[in-house]
Amino acid sequence: MGGKSEKRKGQVEEVAGILTGKKSLESKGKADRRAGEAKVKVDHVKKKVDKVTERAQGKAEKIIDKAKDASRRK
Repeated sequence: MGGKSEKRKGQVEEVAGILTGKKSLESKGKADRRAGEAKVKVDHVKKKVDKVTERAQGKAEKIIDKAKDASRRK
């Protein structure tokens, strides 16, 4: 289950627990909501890391190409 859907599911369970007075359902909802929030944040970090990795790889490839060109000129 994705982070956003798990977060929403947890919110529904939490509210249902509050409305029915069932502490166990409310607690389970809070846990699911927090787990969903964590998954969303982890996905966000993964995307940022991927972008940085792609940029670094591109820069490394340019440096390698320049080094190869310089070694061929000698």
